Amino acid sequence: MAKQLDYHTIREIFTRFQNAEPEPKGELEHVNVYTLLVAVALSAQATDAGVNKATRALFKIADTPQKMLDLGVDGLTEHIKTIGLFRQKAKNVIKMSQILVEDYDGIVPNSRAALQSLPGVGRKTANVVLNMWWHLPSQAVDTHIFRFGNRSGVAPGKDVDAVERAIEDNIPADFQLHAHHWMILHGRYTCVARKPKCAACLIRDLCQFEDKNL
Repeated sequence: MAKQLDYHTIREIFTRFQNAEPEPKGELEHVNVYTLLVAVALSAQATDAGVNKATRALFKIADTPQKMLDLGVDGLTEHIKTIGLFRQKAKNVIKMSQILVEDYDGIVPNSRAALQSLPGVGRKTANVVLNMWWHLPSQAVDTHIFRFGNRSGVAPGKDVDAVERAIEDNIPADFQLHAHHWMILHGRYTCVARKPKCAACLIRDLCQFEDKNL
């Protein structure tokens, strides 16, 4: 674990990220907040590309909680069977949809606590939805952010909760909204788990990772 970087270094890192990609976007395809919630829930232990491939046809026929209920577990399972843990995920999505219909009039709630009360929705999923749909500067720490935060010193922490706090505490407020997308994209395509692409990294001179792949 690297030591926590200072304010000025972190500001320079995110200035470079912002200059390279001013408006970073999440890669999960969706048509409304409900389909975003479903897509994020399905993406656990799966790739965004794999989820997108499975949901393109699904969201054309089931883009509301009620339509998903009408499709049923078996119908949903048929659409998402290429995604890891698809059986349990199908059950969770149907249960989640039922709760949304019965308790929320089919409307996705926008508090973290309410989102996390839904089946299959953890803190990370809730944070992604709050950030992408309602533009709340919430930080969803996935494996890419955890790796990047600890390697670079931007947000070191022993677990995801510690990394989330480090992001919120240390990244300047004007970068908070897009911070998690910049870090995910950097971790996914540059600061990869094996053989990180340090030679092509735009922050390699600021990063504290000792085993740079140059």
